[in-house]
Amino acid sequence: MTIQIEQARRLAAQSKRPVFFTGAGMSADSGIPTFRDALTGLWARYDPTELATGDAFARDPKLVWSFYEYRRDIVRRCAPNAGHRAIAAFERDGKQVAVVTQNVDGFHQLTGSSQVLCLHGNIMENRCHHGCAGVFPAIAAADPGGPVPPICQGCGRRSIRPNVVWFGETLDEDILLRAASAVHECDLMVVVGTSGVVYPAAGLADLALRIGKPFVEINPEPTSWSEKATLYLRGRASEIVPQILGDGEH
Repeated sequence: MTIQIEQARRLAAQSKRPVFFTGAGMSADSGIPTFRDALTGLWARYDPTELATGDAFARDPKLVWSFYEYRRDIVRRCAPNAGHRAIAAFERDGKQVAVVTQNVDGFHQLTGSSQVLCLHGNIMENRCHHGCAGVFPAIAAADPGGPVPPICQGCGRRSIRPNVVWFGETLDEDILLRAASAVHECDLMVVVGTSGVVYPAAGLADLALRIGKPFVEINPEPTSWSEKATLYLRGRASEIVPQILGDGEH
């Protein structure tokens, strides 16, 4: 592994426009459970489709809103880890870093990464799904029992929902196109903590391999990409990412 770490360090040092493609493994190192792992306690009896679809929200907005407030509370109790910090520090060192993430916690932005493409949205935001289509920070409700959906600050309609991509919805086409463009223009693709089974997001890593980009994968378990990668580094995001980029504290 030491030789592979050194090889990955050289690739990172030589890169000018790296892309970091991050998944659930990055957030898990901050203590944030995956969507399905969050279905514990009172939520264990629910099927995901009862909690994360537009139809579910239309049918029982209070139930869906309560679930997302529960998940937001988890995020608020957690913090970015050394992997997030190392990526942000790498950008501050002069690299043109693009972060493409499947995670919805907003931790890459909190650590200072400036070009973050959130494929599945940001759970710490709300958005209006009518009229103005405004996006607003999700502030902890002073009155958890208040009306749902809340009133939009922009258009005044009761039209606010979590700013995430629900089951059955398509990814934002502009974000997906910008992510694909970043992959085409990058000189290093670093894939961190994703299983590679959620499409169309995983297609971005497939694209990097198909067009021959230097490809480093960091994951505790091998995936369908591991044998094709330039380097596969087996381990946790919060441990391996700082080793190849620096400790993220400068």
